Amino acid sequence: MTMRRTAVAAATAALTLLAAWEGAHSATAATPAPAPAAKTAKAAKTVETVETAKTAKAANAAGTCAVLAPGASAVAEKAVAAACEQIGVWYTWGGGHGPQPGPTYGQVDPSDPDSAHDPERLGFDCSGLVRYAYARAAGGDPLTGNAHHQFHSPRVQQRFTAAQATGPLLPGDLLAWGSGGPIHHIAIYLGAGKMVEARESGTRITVSDVRLDGDYAGAVRIAPPAAAPGTFSTWGTDVWTHREPSTTSPRVHKFPGPTTVRIECQKHAEPVTAEGYTNDAWSYLPEYGAWITNIYIKGAAWLDGVRTCP
Repeated sequence: MTMRRTAVAAATAALTLLAAWEGAHSATAATPAPAPAAKTAKAAKTVETVETAKTAKAANAAGTCAVLAPGASAVAEKAVAAACEQIGVWYTWGGGHGPQPGPTYGQVDPSDPDSAHDPERLGFDCSGLVRYAYARAAGGDPLTGNAHHQFHSPRVQQRFTAAQATGPLLPGDLLAWGSGGPIHHIAIYLGAGKMVEARESGTRITVSDVRLDGDYAGAVRIAPPAAAPGTFSTWGTDVWTHREPSTTSPRVHKFPGPTTVRIECQKHAEPVTAEGYTNDAWSYLPEYGAWITNIYIKGAAWLDGVRTCP
């Protein structure tokens, strides 16, 4: 009898354990129910990470030196790329104005104490960078001279006033400052309100926000070389232009070195003797509203293909 009760008790205990195991197994199987919430949280975190990456990428793009808007010519885009390759190179006063486009050691600007080390630094000033960029893009040396010369270059295809701001501008356009007098600074537009510039001594070539305040003078768009008829180059140093075709008339503008100019017409006037030559031909430069003796224009004494002024 005792053995039978023991067996029954053992069987009952076994059944109880089995039921407990099945209950536990069912409960365990039911626990995955919260999984969708976990997946949702994980998905939300993934989306947040992607958005953060996009934001970071956009923030990085704000300082990126590249073509940042569509619509520019192939030459203009190449000019932007060439300038952007110089990011981090030193600004040097007078830099970039050697016999060929490219970085050169600078000079001391007597008005700027920060230029004391410019003779030790290989780099560009603002117009030197523009010269280099467009030489790389278009071939030759189309934008010689300083910022004032470049802003009034015969290569200019279109002009934009300061009041127009950046609305009509395209990458590669040249922005200029000096509305109250000669242009003293020039930079290359990238698009999206950004520009690449060699700004001042003690700094390096960098991407900046376009500055429309102060003496911003407007912008110009550079035409492909073939679109600039009547283009010649001056030679010599410190060559003055005059209000009339005569050396006794008031001086207008001085070319410190060889400069690309557009000649509208030429005429015979006062004979000039200089550099071992004598010539009575003078050419009119419409961008400067001035005359220059043909002695300082590369070419024949009487320029081929240039009409006679009335």
